[in-house]
Amino acid sequence: MTSDMFSGRGGFDPARRRFVQGLALGGLAAGLGAWPRPSWALQSPHGRILAGTDFNLVVGETLVNFTGRTRPAATLNGSLPAPILRWREGTTVTLRVRNALPAGSIFGDMTSVHWHGIVLPANMDGVPGMSFDGIHRGETFQYRFDVRQGGTYWYHSHSGFQEQAGMYGALIIDPVAPEPFAYDRDYVVLLTDWTDLDPHALFTRLKQMAEHDNWYKRTAGDFARDVRRDGWRATLADRRAWGQMRMTPTDLSDVNAHTYTYLMNGTTSPGNWTALFRSGEKIRLRFINGSAMTYFDVRIPGLKMTVVAADGQYVHPVTVDEFRIAVAETFDVIVEPSGQDAYTIFAQDMGRTGFVSGTLAVREGLRAPVPAVDPRPILTMDDMGHGGMHGMDHGAGQGVDQGGHEAAAMHGGHDHAAMGHGAMPMQAHPDSERGNPLVDMQTMTPAPKLDDPGIGLRDNGRTVLTYGAMRSLFDDPDGRAPSRDVELHLTGHMEKFAWSFDGIKFSDAAPLRLNYGERLRIVLVNDTMMTHPIHLHGMWSDLEDDDGRFQLRKHTVDMPPGTRRSLRVRADALGRWAFHCHLLYHMEAGMFREVQVVE
Repeated sequence: MTSDMFSGRGGFDPARRRFVQGLALGGLAAGLGAWPRPSWALQSPHGRILAGTDFNLVVGETLVNFTGRTRPAATLNGSLPAPILRWREGTTVTLRVRNALPAGSIFGDMTSVHWHGIVLPANMDGVPGMSFDGIHRGETFQYRFDVRQGGTYWYHSHSGFQEQAGMYGALIIDPVAPEPFAYDRDYVVLLTDWTDLDPHALFTRLKQMAEHDNWYKRTAGDFARDVRRDGWRATLADRRAWGQMRMTPTDLSDVNAHTYTYLMNGTTSPGNWTALFRSGEKIRLRFINGSAMTYFDVRIPGLKMTVVAADGQYVHPVTVDEFRIAVAETFDVIVEPSGQDAYTIFAQDMGRTGFVSGTLAVREGLRAPVPAVDPRPILTMDDMGHGGMHGMDHGAGQGVDQGGHEAAAMHGGHDHAAMGHGAMPMQAHPDSERGNPLVDMQTMTPAPKLDDPGIGLRDNGRTVLTYGAMRSLFDDPDGRAPSRDVELHLTGHMEKFAWSFDGIKFSDAAPLRLNYGERLRIVLVNDTMMTHPIHLHGMWSDLEDDDGRFQLRKHTVDMPPGTRRSLRVRADALGRWAFHCHLLYHMEAGMFREVQVVE
């Protein structure tokens, strides 16, 4: 591998198509550093780090093999994942991105790069059709902006399905001020999902057969067991409710390990990505979920993990055994391995259909035992925010008249102050959801659920991270009370694989207009049976606690089923911004809204 792979100014020849064999990528290399600081300890076992202020990135098509079959990937500088970019707070970075996709590429003739979680001018955000025109084949676009933050972030394509096909990488920003914790070594752990399918074909399959990957539907044996446990009446009522939703309680994800191969830093589990340590050292692991569709539950058996940052922002340290990382989130943890030579970094998918693992070790070639995947979780009506089946509207998308308390919930108001632990009011819904063929379910008694570890993680004998356990290491950066509330409902139709806000898909939705400088509250209500990571471009999302106080600064807010969560937003960035679910196929299917910040 030549030195031009490691220099921001070095050229890259896309004609040299690298062949990446996933099962072979398990080796280690010395870390590469560029900042003249002894504390800059970031290391990459694959050695692909670009540091500085001036970068050349080339989008191309590269052959990869993770499953025994050679497939094309969309890549930056010929690597999957893309090189780790290292910036420094307080500098100005220039990034020239050249589109060298070949004619006839399955990835199209236009590309882009979005700097996820980075505060920058709207025309540098990298969303084609909104903040710029995209980068067409043969063109070069120059991104240039000031770096005004520090921490762990990532970058990825915002064009078509290129992100699913490998166009993503870690982005590390060295802060100006000393960090409030110490460590000896520093590694990125980038978790992603890969499919040999053309992503366009996968999207078509989801539209035509959304339940393709749900292999674990309940059987007659499960029915008999539930009758013995709960009785005939409760069991029949439960089956009837799930039938009306056209969903099964095992349907936790649209795409899982029946289609996906999970990767850790571009390496499969047999490849055994490995990070080195010396006993007694403090190791910083920067976890990034760069997946298209996969939530991961992460643990390192035998080691406690102290969470010190979320989405690049410092939090009061929280020590846990396990955490769930939503698509697009980042968590920084500190671990102190000692007493054994190797530990397994284990990331299983939320639906328990598969996993990816790597190793912390004192030398190359070691492995630790890999735990078994946890038992498959089963959703309940309470998970869905339906108050145990009685507060549920099954007919929202069918034009059916609701009666009793359900009709009252459709037209009643909602008291924001009642979002705490007390009795929850019945949830009101926008008129656009009524009689809507794109909406087949609604929640009636949603709650913040900030202290809930989530489906499959409750009472598992391990200490699991929750949003409620994390608090930013700083007070509300704005300090003002929100001047108005905007409520948006996450909506969908499972069978049609249609996703939206308020039952209105992106192509039919009017932009959400914010006044420059205002402080507002965005209330999100998840009316669907799925979990959605919601990302607002260009501005921070300051999550409120159950009592409406500032708690946690995020760029991506996870929204499990049956949740109602509120975010404070300061509209301090003029321009047109994207606001969307970060499950790639949900975004492409309509769960996307334009936000305009205007004077």
